[in-house]
Amino acid sequence: MMEEAELFDLVIPPGVPRTIIRTVLENYDVELVPHKTRLSFANMDGDERDLLAFRGKRGEVERVEAFMFEELKKFIN
Repeated sequence: MMEEAELFDLVIPPGVPRTIIRTVLENYDVELVPHKTRLSFANMDGDERDLLAFRGKRGEVERVEAFMFEELKKFIN
């Protein structure tokens, strides 16, 4: 019997350009999934928000994280 690999979620910060999300989906083995997140800062303490996340195997999610933050740095600068 084949054991299913554990999957990990990488929450996409609000404001990430769609072009970066599209590039990730085209070039990495992850899927886009909804992710309900509880906020815990300022006047939003306890509020829940529906965000998006990339879901995949740990190594692939770590590669996506590195790529996404590098692309965000380029976008900001």
